[in-house]
Amino acid sequence: MTSVRRAAPQDAEEVLRLRQVMIDSMTLSDPSTSWHAESLPVLRGRLAEPDGTFAAFVVDHPDRPGELAALVAGTLDYRIGGARNPHGTDGYVFSVATDPDARRRGYARACVEALLEWFRERGARRVRLTASAEAEPLYVSLGFRAKPDPLLELTL
Repeated sequence: MTSVRRAAPQDAEEVLRLRQVMIDSMTLSDPSTSWHAESLPVLRGRLAEPDGTFAAFVVDHPDRPGELAALVAGTLDYRIGGARNPHGTDGYVFSVATDPDARRRGYARACVEALLEWFRERGARRVRLTASAEAEPLYVSLGFRAKPDPLLELTL
C-alpha cells in the first residue's frame, strides 16, 4: 500500500518542483522557474493551514530521502447551491504530478484518492478538474466523466 500524507510547510519546495514537472509536461508550457521564489512563502502559508480550503497530498520518494515522488493539490470553493449540490461546496483538483522516475506505481492514484476523501469529509458534492489526455484514463477509472461545459478565462 502506498503511504500518502498531507503536505506540510517544509514540503513547499518539493511541491513547487513537482508542479513544475507537471507544467513542463504540457505542450504550451513556460519552462521558467523564476516564479518559484515569489510563490514559495504563499504556498508555505497555505500548507500551514490545517483547516483551510487548500490541501496537497504527497508520496515521499522511495529512493531519494527528502524528495517527493507524487503530488496532488486541491481547493474547496463555495458556489451558491443548486439541485445537485444544495450546499454549494465544490472541490477542484489540480497539480497532479509524479516524478518521472516514479511513474506507473500508483502514486498519483493514491494521492487523488486521499484528496477525494478530504473533499468528502468537508462536504464537497462535486469535484472538477482539467485532465491531460495522458491522465484522463486515471480520472475516468475514479469515476470522473467528461462535461461539455465551456470554459472561458480572463487574465487580470
